[in-house]
Amino acid sequence: MTDNHVYTRLTRREKEDRLNQTGKVLWMTGLSGAGKTTIALGLEKELFNMGFFVRLLDGDDVRTKLNKGLTFSPEDRTENIRRIAEVNRLFVDTGIITINCFISPTHEIRQMAKEIIGPENFLEIYVNASLEECEKRDIKGLYAKARAGLIKEFTGIDAPYEVPSNADLIINTDSLTVQESVNRALQFILPKISIKRV
Repeated sequence: MTDNHVYTRLTRREKEDRLNQTGKVLWMTGLSGAGKTTIALGLEKELFNMGFFVRLLDGDDVRTKLNKGLTFSPEDRTENIRRIAEVNRLFVDTGIITINCFISPTHEIRQMAKEIIGPENFLEIYVNASLEECEKRDIKGLYAKARAGLIKEFTGIDAPYEVPSNADLIINTDSLTVQESVNRALQFILPKISIKRV
């Protein structure tokens, strides 16, 4: 090449200005069956209808594609979340609002994700439902299989779930309807993703 024109990398701010939004990561954690994906699907639809550019990452999808081959051992659970966090970091640097639905059962694993993504970009949402309620909602029969010993290391049965101690938002799905849960998440996130420039 003979010309002297030099291209520079686009900044995150330039991308956010084009999208007219602030990139954020919503990290929904909670037991299987608590309602993470249900709330996320509703929130994604509401934000999309309002003109926001949103990406939803769900545990089942990621496990069968990006992280195919990983087991549910503690080491592989950590690697699963590490890879997901790196993908989130790329998305947020592009100005995208990313909604995650992962059990992510320990404080340590969620803290790792927060550090990779950046604390200023990371919003932890604890979707809280009792184990009894989650088992009632279990249309896939996973809890029954875990109790029968057919699934090992299942969170809530023979693997622990550490309740978040400093979640940015708690949604109690034992007492809230789906729409009430989505509305609560929407009210929480809107002020944080709307562009405010000085």
